[in-house]
Formats: sequence, C-alpha cells, structure tokens
Amino acid sequence: MADADLSALARPGAEFAVRVTPRASRNAVLAEGGEIRVYVTVVPEDGKANAAVQKLLAKALGVAKSRLVLVRGGASRDKVFRLD
Repeated sequence: MADADLSALARPGAEFAVRVTPRASRNAVLAEGGEIRVYVTVVPEDGKANAAVQKLLAKALGVAKSRLVLVRGGASRDKVFRLD
C-alpha cells in the first residue's frame, strides 16, 4: 500500500469525498477509480480518527492540515473535506 500523491487535486475550494477505514493495520491514502480511501490505525473515538485522516490527507495533497476543513461526516465512514 503506497500513499497516493494527490497534489494535482490541491486547489482552493476543492472538496474531497473520502471513505475512511479506522483500526487498519497501517496508515495509508489510496486513490482508486476516482475514489479516495484513507486507512488509519487509530480508533474512531473523540475525533482521533478524524484528526488522523485530516493529517494524512493534507500530507497526500501537499498542504497544511489547517487548510483542510471537515464539511460532512464527522461520525461517518464517508466524509467530505474542503480545501480552504
């Protein structure tokens, strides 16, 4: 599992639909068939998984994690992030 390079998608105002798998064996960001999948090792409690997803997605996009805003899906596996 190699991390995807999503830097080509990094433009202000862009929204990213992400499918999250918590408690995975390793952290990874994959882009498969137009879908972005993020695997995180942390458990989904107290926003820990959301913070880990934000950090991994920001790294894959090549932007600061503070520029990514969770728009929808705070308690769901399917999330939408916006790049500000």
